[in-house]
Amino acid sequence: MAAKDEKKKVAKKTNPISRFVRETVGELRKVSWPSRQEAINLTIIVLIVMIVTSVFLYVVDIIGARLLTLAVGM
Repeated sequence: MAAKDEKKKVAKKTNPISRFVRETVGELRKVSWPSRQEAINLTIIVLIVMIVTSVFLYVVDIIGARLLTLAVGM
C-alpha cells in the first residue's frame, strides 16, 4: 500500500509540460509515417484537387455574377 501511495504522489508532482512532451513523443512513435514517394504522390493529388476546385468555384462565381447582373438589370 505504501508503494502505491508513493507512486501516486510522484505522479502528481510530475511537471505537466514534461508529461505532455513525454506523452506526445509516445504517440508520435505509434504513427505510421508515409514513405517519401507516398508523401510526394499525396501532395500532388492535393494540389490537383485544389486547382480543380479553384477553377470550378471561379466558373460558378462568374456565372453567378452574370446571372445576378441580368436579374438586377445593371
